[in-house]
Amino acid sequence: MWSGNFKGAIGSLRANKGRSLLTMLGIIIGISSVVTVVSLGEGLKSQVTGQINQLGSNVITIRSGKLVGNGSGISGINLLAFLSTSTLTDKDVQAISKLPSVNSVVPLDFVGSSASSDKRQLDNIFVVGTSSKMADLLHKKVAYGSFFESDDSTNKVVIGSSIAEELFGELNPVGHSLKVSGATFVVQGVLEPSSGGLLSVAQTDFNSAVFMPLKNARSLTNGRTNILQILAKSNSDQLDIAVNDIFAALQKTHDGQTDFTVLKQYELLGIAGNIVNTITRFISGIAAISLLVGGIGIMDIMLVSVSERTREIGVRKAIGATNRQILNQFLIEGLALTLGGGIIGVIVSLIINGLLRIYTSLQPAVTIQIFVIAVGVSMAVGIIFSVTPALKAARKNPIDALRNE
Repeated sequence: MWSGNFKGAIGSLRANKGRSLLTMLGIIIGISSVVTVVSLGEGLKSQVTGQINQLGSNVITIRSGKLVGNGSGISGINLLAFLSTSTLTDKDVQAISKLPSVNSVVPLDFVGSSASSDKRQLDNIFVVGTSSKMADLLHKKVAYGSFFESDDSTNKVVIGSSIAEELFGELNPVGHSLKVSGATFVVQGVLEPSSGGLLSVAQTDFNSAVFMPLKNARSLTNGRTNILQILAKSNSDQLDIAVNDIFAALQKTHDGQTDFTVLKQYELLGIAGNIVNTITRFISGIAAISLLVGGIGIMDIMLVSVSERTREIGVRKAIGATNRQILNQFLIEGLALTLGGGIIGVIVSLIINGLLRIYTSLQPAVTIQIFVIAVGVSMAVGIIFSVTPALKAARKNPIDALRNE
């Protein structure tokens, strides 16, 4: 019976191809939008997780502002702390470096967002002053050349892989020069490509960054500092001790004010995951509105179909069709509409994800679960919004239906 109803539904939809396709459009847009957004969210989480895990379990992150409050989930994260002026200073770096439980300390001092070569200028990058210990502490390999070996290296910079390609048009521009704030620097090394995304929730992408010694960074900013974060590596088996020591040391340098946050790696993962999940849910909710619109469109077109096929319903009832059989017939037609829209929507999202991977730095993460949920949601929309038209069809009086012209 179900197979017969399904074949009948497909035949009915084929008889009105244009109308069926327009009816499915809302479902197609909704499913493709939601799947794409969720895939992007999963991909971003994977990128953030990958970069944070690269740091190692004994790396401690110190950020300006109080990032974590008393709540849970996103409510426990102070998002304004990411936008506030940094309260971290050189005194903090020096105080942390003197702690016996800390092995090495690396500050990341934001200098600017522009650099240029003879060929091109980039205005959407990260120019950062840091220590010569950065590559070792962050486990970053240099694909070409080398990292600067001392904090006094004169006019030497290390650049990300994207900077090399976009600014110089080649993978290995070691020895070439670039300009930052009017000063000329020589490329000493190029970092190997990384997964991109956020670096320890510090808004820095390794691939799109220019790293220079702190001394050079300070000369470009007339001695001003804007330390985005400080990374500290604890001695073996002294992670908790180092966290407590760092917190106590910063309390002293900040005159008892807790306007900073000391985080272990799993805490960073929690913050990054909460932020990405919340943004993904918010955007998915907006995209899902088109599913509601599509569902209403399906209900409207099914009501029109019931009115157009009143005589057909009367004939079927006259030869013995029950109310349940008529109900199932129209329910399956609505289900076929949304299921077809869901499948097409999934295919469209796959195409969009593929284009994003090819033409952007985004890496959407596609999983079977996302597709199963998407198709399940489209089926649920079909059933819910087809109930009213199907009930209307099932309750028609056969004699009145046969009289209809």
